[in-house]
Amino acid sequence: MKRNLSKSKLISYRQCAKRIWLEVHHPERAKFSAATEAIFKIGHQVGGIAQALYDPDGIGAMIDLKAEGVDAALARTSTLLKWRRPVFEAGFASAGAMAFSDVLLPVGSHAWRMVEIKASGSVKNYQRDDAAIQSFIARKAGVELQAVALAHIDTSWVYPGGGNYRGLLKEVDLTDEAFARTDEVQEWIAGAHAAVDSNREPEIAVGKQCHEPFDCAFLGHCERGTVRASHPVEWLPRIASTKLKTFIADQTVRELSEVPDHLLNALQKRVRDCTVADEIYFDAPGAKSDLAGHALPGLFLDFETISFAVPIWAGTRPFQQIIFQFSVHRLEPSGEASHRAFLDVTGEDPSRRLAENLVESCGEHEPIFVYNAGFEGGRLAELAGRYPDLASGLRAIARRLVDLWPIAVRRYYHPKQQGSWSIKKLLPALVPALCYEDLGGVADGGAAQGAYMEAIQGGASGERVSELRAQLLAYCKLDTWAMVEIWNVFAGAGLNLAKSEN
Repeated sequence: MKRNLSKSKLISYRQCAKRIWLEVHHPERAKFSAATEAIFKIGHQVGGIAQALYDPDGIGAMIDLKAEGVDAALARTSTLLKWRRPVFEAGFASAGAMAFSDVLLPVGSHAWRMVEIKASGSVKNYQRDDAAIQSFIARKAGVELQAVALAHIDTSWVYPGGGNYRGLLKEVDLTDEAFARTDEVQEWIAGAHAAVDSNREPEIAVGKQCHEPFDCAFLGHCERGTVRASHPVEWLPRIASTKLKTFIADQTVRELSEVPDHLLNALQKRVRDCTVADEIYFDAPGAKSDLAGHALPGLFLDFETISFAVPIWAGTRPFQQIIFQFSVHRLEPSGEASHRAFLDVTGEDPSRRLAENLVESCGEHEPIFVYNAGFEGGRLAELAGRYPDLASGLRAIARRLVDLWPIAVRRYYHPKQQGSWSIKKLLPALVPALCYEDLGGVADGGAAQGAYMEAIQGGASGERVSELRAQLLAYCKLDTWAMVEIWNVFAGAGLNLAKSEN
C-alpha cells in the first residue's frame, strides 16, 4: 500500500531529495540545532495565539496528532467538518500525501477557508509551496475549499499589553496562486515517492541546498568523509557578484586559491592573499589617522539585545531588538579605565531604566566608540521614540558614536579572522591574550540571549539567576574591553592599559 507522505516531507523534498530519503529511512541521523529548536518553539507559541484569534468564542476544536495518532486524527477531522465550526490541525490524506491545516474556518453552509499560520515577518517562497500543497491535498480529499490564506506576523504592529494580540497576524490571500499549482504539487508528490522508494541514499553533494530555505539537520551526516578545504571559499566576504557566485557553483570551487583575480574586489583579494600566504595586513598609519580626531578620554559602549516574535512588553513590536544590557568602559589618557554596566533580569521591560542609566553613564562630551554604529544608533533612535523626555540625551549619545568596525575592515586583516570582522574573530587575532572562550557559560550573542531568557522566565532558582547575571555582565564587559584593546592598537597609542575590576 502506498504511504501518504506528509506536507513537511514534501517541503523537505523540495529542498533536497536526499533529505527526504534520510527523514524516512534514517531519521536518527538528524541533529537539530538550538536555533532550529527555538524556531519550533516560536511556531507553537504563534499557533496558540492564532487559535485564540480565529476562535475567540472557543467553539472550535483542536486535533492533537501526537496524542490521537494519524488514523484517529483523520477520522475525527471528518466528524468535525460536519459541525461547521473552526477546526485547528484538521487532517486530510489523498493522492499519496497527507497534511494538517493550521486553521480551517467554515464559509456559508458548505465551503471552508484555510489559513496557514507562519511565525515569520513576511511570506517566504517555501511558504507559498506549503499553501499549494495544503490546499491540493484538502481538495483532493473532498473538502470544498473556497479560499486559502497565509497569516504571518505583522512586524509593524505594536503590542498594547494585557495579553491582547489582536493585530499580531496579517493575512495574505494565496487562493488563486495555490489553486493554479495543482500540476506542480502532483509532480512534487510523485518525485518525493520516487526518492523515498529507492533502496539507495541519493548521491547529492553538500551545497547551498543544505542551508536554503532551512539549515538541514542531516548536514553532519552528509559531510562525513568529506575532505575539508584548507582555506574554504566561504571565507570570502560579501559574495554579491553574480559572476563570482556562478563560478563557485559551476566549478565546485572549494579553495580560496582557486578563485581568479578578475572575479574578486579589493577586499576579497586581500582576504584570499593574506589567508593563503598566512600574512597579516595592517595599515597602521591609516588606522591612526582615522582615529586622530577622537581624543581621550573616551567611552566604549556595547549593547546586548533580545527580540520576541510575539512581544511580551507593551509598546514593543514583533522581532524588535530590545536592549536589556549595556556595558561602558571609560578610558583616560593615562591608560586607566573605569567601568559601568546595566542589566535587568526581573522580567519587566528594562527599556526605561536602561535608557535613564545610559544617559547618566555616557556623560556629555567624550567620543563614544562602538563596533557597528548602525546597530547601536538604531537602538538609540528606538529608545528616543519610546521615551520623548529622554530623547534629547539619547540622540546626543547617538551623535557622538565613533564606529571601529569600518576602520577594522579597511585597515586590518589576520588569517585567523577567516573572512570575518566580527569582534569575536578580530579580538583573538589582534590581542591573542584575550578570547571569549575563557568566559565559559556565555561566550557569544546567542548564548547571551539564551541566558537572559532563562533568567527572566521564572523557572530558574535564585542561585542560577545570580550565576546567569554574572555571566552576562562578564560577557558584555569583555565586549567593551575588547574595543579598548582594539582602539589602543589602531590608534597607535601604546597605552599600558589598566583594566577596571568593577
